[in-house]
Amino acid sequence: MQFGILSGRRAAALAGILALSVSSLAACGGDDSSAATTSDGLTKLTLLRSTGGTFEAIYIAQEQGFFKDAGLDVTIKAGAADTSQNVPSVLKGEAQLAMTDIGGLVKAGAEGLDVKAVAQIQASSDDIAQSDGLLVAKNSSISSPADLEGKKVGLPVLGGNLQMVAMYSVEEAGGDPSKVDWVALPTDSLQDAVNKGQVDAISTFATFYTTAVADGLKPIDKGGQELLGDPQSLIFADSGWLDDNADVAQEFVDAFSKGVDYANKNPDAVRAVDTKYTEMDADTIANRDISPFDYSFDTEAVDTAAANFYKYGITDNDVKGTDLLWSDAPTD
Repeated sequence: MQFGILSGRRAAALAGILALSVSSLAACGGDDSSAATTSDGLTKLTLLRSTGGTFEAIYIAQEQGFFKDAGLDVTIKAGAADTSQNVPSVLKGEAQLAMTDIGGLVKAGAEGLDVKAVAQIQASSDDIAQSDGLLVAKNSSISSPADLEGKKVGLPVLGGNLQMVAMYSVEEAGGDPSKVDWVALPTDSLQDAVNKGQVDAISTFATFYTTAVADGLKPIDKGGQELLGDPQSLIFADSGWLDDNADVAQEFVDAFSKGVDYANKNPDAVRAVDTKYTEMDADTIANRDISPFDYSFDTEAVDTAAANFYKYGITDNDVKGTDLLWSDAPTD
């Protein structure tokens, strides 16, 4: 059974954007797909990264020369704030690769957009302290996700991975996620919103989460650790481009995997990327827990996530998550 949660103008806008993508962009997949080269014979690629983080291993692969050693000249650009909106850019050939989370991938697949994930970047893990999830004000009487029925919960984006995990938390606690009022708010205003009583709870991530906890907000679930292995960030490409450039894609994945291994062994390199490409303050960068990078997908977790998006009514069409992975994508 589906939970109906996305309605009104926001749902219509999302449907309109994706419908436009299906009708006007699907034919673009594979067009002009031959890989361009530099004067040095390197294959040119453009990758759209997220604006919020988890991209450190990509820059490290570039800085350590792993891409160049693989014959690639990779240009990394900031993509859309909502990474699901990177899909049209890839389908139009404005970039060959882009970041999103499992939500962006599943929503694209559910709308018939022909993209595939080529590598994971990070997945939910219990190797470090919790770094995302549901929070309430320190004086709130809410103590469980089940208590959120009839309450308003703020999120950075409606229909994304954070919402799927939060809905799973509510259901696992015995509540009905369809009875929660999910609202989108600017990420940097979520903490103020719950403290001022504008919302009853928030779901947030990364430094926004750790800062809010340090300031006294109370966690009421395990966040991503409710669904271990859930892909929180990944890299995808147009299927037509992958068909025509499988060797190039494999070279990219191999080089990126070296960047992941280097990042996991050298946290100072990760902090250096944070300093250069994020707006985190120096104290946060120096002291934050760094989630492990993992380029290999947990196929069971991918399928579970996709099933949840349909179950909770975030997508209208049911898709199998592993059908959205490139045939040569690394998997566990």
